[in-house]
Amino acid sequence: MTRLTRAHRVMEPPRGVRVTVATRTLPADVEEFLLGAGVIVIDGEERPASDGGTFDAVDPATEEPTAAVPQATPDDVDAAVAAARRAFDDGRWRDLHPTQRVKTLLKVADLIERDAEPLAWVDMLDHGKPQKHAYAEMLSAAACFRYFAGWVDKMYGNTIPSAADRFIYSLREPVGVCGQIIPWNFPFLMAAWKVAPALAFGNTLVLKPAEQTPLSALWMFRLLAEAGVPPGVANLVQGVGEITGAALVAHPDVDKIAFTGSTEVGMAIMRASADHLHKVTLELGGKSPNIVFPDADIATVAKRAAFAIFYNAGEVCTAGSRLVVDAKIHDQLLDELRVASEKTTVGPGWDPDSRMGPVVNQKQYDRVESYVAIARAEGAELVTGGERADGFDRGFFYRPTVFDGVTPAMRIAQEEVFGPVLVVQTYEDEEEAIAIANSTPFGLASGVWTRDLGRAHRVARRLQAGTVWVNTWGEFSDSVSFGGYKQSGSGRELGADAIEAYTQTKHVWIAT
Repeated sequence: MTRLTRAHRVMEPPRGVRVTVATRTLPADVEEFLLGAGVIVIDGEERPASDGGTFDAVDPATEEPTAAVPQATPDDVDAAVAAARRAFDDGRWRDLHPTQRVKTLLKVADLIERDAEPLAWVDMLDHGKPQKHAYAEMLSAAACFRYFAGWVDKMYGNTIPSAADRFIYSLREPVGVCGQIIPWNFPFLMAAWKVAPALAFGNTLVLKPAEQTPLSALWMFRLLAEAGVPPGVANLVQGVGEITGAALVAHPDVDKIAFTGSTEVGMAIMRASADHLHKVTLELGGKSPNIVFPDADIATVAKRAAFAIFYNAGEVCTAGSRLVVDAKIHDQLLDELRVASEKTTVGPGWDPDSRMGPVVNQKQYDRVESYVAIARAEGAELVTGGERADGFDRGFFYRPTVFDGVTPAMRIAQEEVFGPVLVVQTYEDEEEAIAIANSTPFGLASGVWTRDLGRAHRVARRLQAGTVWVNTWGEFSDSVSFGGYKQSGSGRELGADAIEAYTQTKHVWIAT
C-alpha cells in the first residue's frame, strides 16, 4: 500500500508506484463490472432507469462503446431526492454516533485503495487518460475520504458571551439533501471531493456524474454500501445534464447544489437555483496564467509548463493554458518549450509509455480544432502541434499544441479551450505581466516563476486567483481549500472551508 503525504500531488502518481498495463485486454473484474453498469442507485437498490432508457459510454481511444448506462428520468431524480430526504429526516446517518461515521468513511478509503487498480481501468476507459494517472487519482480519492473522516468529530459550535440570565450557544448542523453534479475530467476523484465532505458532515446526497464519464461513480457507490453507509443516504442518477441534471437542480426538496464544470453551465445552475434559494457552490472554468520572470530556471519552467497544460490532455480546470513570459527570455524558453511539448508522448491509456491520452469525445475534439482555427485566423503563430496526433486513424488524439505571439484581446487568450493548447504571451515589465495575467474573466489558478522571494510575494498578492503556485504547478492537498475568483466559481471545496459548504449554523438562546 502506498502512503500519501498530506501535501500529495494529485496530478502525478506517487513515487514508487509502478502500474503495468501490457495490452488492451480487460481485467476480468472490469469486464464484469461493465456488463452490469446499467443501473442507478436509489435507496440502496440498484435498478434500471424507470423508462428503461440507456446511452453508451464510449472509450475515447477506440471510439467503441464500453457499457450501456441508464438515462435517469425526472421521475428517477424525484425518487432519489425523496430517498435522500427520508434518510436525512429520520437521522439514520446524521444521528449516527460520530465514531461510527468516522469508522465508515475510513472503511471507504480502505476499499478504494483495495480496488484502485480496476477502478483506474474504468476511468481510463471512460476518459482516456493514462492508466498510471488514473491509479494515482484513486489513491488521492482514498486520501480525501480519510481526510474528511477526521472532521466528523471536530465540527464544534460555540458559546457566546451574554447577559447573566441568558445562555447562548451555536450548533453546526448538516445542510440536508445535497444535489451534486461532477465533471468528466477526473470522474472518481471529483466524486470523492463531493461525496466525502457531504457524508462527513451528516448530509444525504444525490450524485449525478458527467454523462461522458458515468461509470466509476457506480463502483464508488457499491463501496459506500460495502463500508456500511445506510441505504438512501447516498443515491446515484446517471444521465445527460439537460434531463437528469436539470431535474436535480430544479428539485424543490434539494437543500444544496454543488457543481463542478463549465462557467456557462454554472451560471445556468445559479439562475435555476434561485427559484428555491438552494445553497450553491460552484467550481468553474479557468484560463490560468503561468508568469515567468527572467531569473527563473528556464529548463525547469519549460518542463513544468508543458506538464501544466498537457497533463490530462489539457482537460483540467486549473490547466496552465497561458504562459506569460518576459521578452528577454522569450526565445530561449520557447525553444525549450517546443522540445518539452514534442516529447509529450500521445497514446492510449493502457500503453505505459503514454503521457497524454485522447480528449474525451468527438465534441471536445471538435472544440479543440475550432480554437486552433480561431488562433490561426487571429494571427497567432503556431509553434508546434495544431493537428491530429500521428499514427491514429481512430480515437480522439490531438497533438500537444503551442501558439506564440498571442495578445490579450485574442479569443484564444480569453476563452477556455479545455484541451492541449498553450498560448504564449510576452511582457516587458512586472506591471504588464500582472495586467496580462488578470486580463481574463477567470480567476481559478496562477503560477509565478522567480528566485526573487520579494517579487514572488508581491506578485502573488496582486493576482486575481484562488490558488497561486510559486515555482511549481498543480499541487493540491485535501487540507487546502480550493476555488476561484471572478467567473471561476463561488465558494470553496476541501480544507476547513468545506464546513461552510456542507453545514449551517443555528444559535440557541436560553433564558436561565
